[in-house]
Amino acid sequence: MNERGVNERGTNHPRHRNACEPGKVDAIIGCGSQPLCGLLWWLLILLMICQVPVSGLCESTSPRISFMPQWVPQAQFAGYMVAYDKGFYGNAGLDVEMRTGGPGKDCFASLSEESLTFCTGWLSTAIQKRASGERIVNLAQMLQRSGLLVVARAQSGIHTPEDLNGKRVGFWPGEFSVPGAACLRKHRLRVDVVPNYTTVTLFLKGPVDAIAAMWYNEYHMILNSGINPDELTVLRFPDMGVDFPEDGLYCREDAFLANPSMCVAFADASLKGWAYAFAHEEEALDIVMEYALRANTGTNRAHQRWMLARIKDLMLPAGEGRPMGILTRQDYERVGSELEKLSLIERLPRYDDFYKGRSADGDRNQTAGSRSR
Repeated sequence: MNERGVNERGTNHPRHRNACEPGKVDAIIGCGSQPLCGLLWWLLILLMICQVPVSGLCESTSPRISFMPQWVPQAQFAGYMVAYDKGFYGNAGLDVEMRTGGPGKDCFASLSEESLTFCTGWLSTAIQKRASGERIVNLAQMLQRSGLLVVARAQSGIHTPEDLNGKRVGFWPGEFSVPGAACLRKHRLRVDVVPNYTTVTLFLKGPVDAIAAMWYNEYHMILNSGINPDELTVLRFPDMGVDFPEDGLYCREDAFLANPSMCVAFADASLKGWAYAFAHEEEALDIVMEYALRANTGTNRAHQRWMLARIKDLMLPAGEGRPMGILTRQDYERVGSELEKLSLIERLPRYDDFYKGRSADGDRNQTAGSRSR
């Protein structure tokens, strides 16, 4: 298999390259007249162009597009990996380059620089960027509930948000900092924020009193280190009044307006990948582990199985019956209103300008953006 993102389909296969050589055509048609053979030769080429799209000639009209998740390869992004490996993107006529995300790779910045077509990112961060003038749009809201936690050792005396005052707390920097900032402002907390990245070492070794963690990822890492759940204090962001659903699928507004069918096709194929991943978990884990091993993430299958199960819980909350990938107006305005109250944005962009995904009844919002931000 070629390196991820390399389109293995092409026109250089010997079957395609040699079938139409002039000498062979002469032999096939048995013609000795050069003018007549020349005419038949060009007619044959025209016929092949019109009737043989599998040669790649028709495929070349599809633009190369790129996708990068906001973090390293893991089950958090299983649906996209499955969509690529199972050919869902290709079947939709999309030529996709899969890029590897992770620390130091700002997906939204890459969108703004037009070096990336699609990415994932957190809803609160995307709203903040749109409100500041970055014309990005949400094509599908994958997570319907927040999986964000603050985890502390029970013996530390931290049991409520107010107990974090004056403590050293590990938070992710950059594009992942918005929910943490919202939580601190909401509860008027003054903490010593320590940047944290891909591990829970700061928490396990003791330099921080508490650490931000995702339910599907870092929390499970802490449990796997040998610490029992009853030895921990777990403060859930939704319980602290900061229920900001995280992962959504994004592109630039101008890209959407220029080619809405391509954007819709990518979102729909991605959702198809997620549905397949949840219905075929072991196969999905095989695909995830292949990507993770290539990226040397150091993960294991048991951890990825936990992650995939928790992601499913957050994408398809029990008892709601909401179609996958929906961003409701209520959720959008709830998050945006909280960001406004906490002065993290000046004004909430219009829902119809920001969200271009499907509604609960299956319709897709493709209205053009207005002058409002």
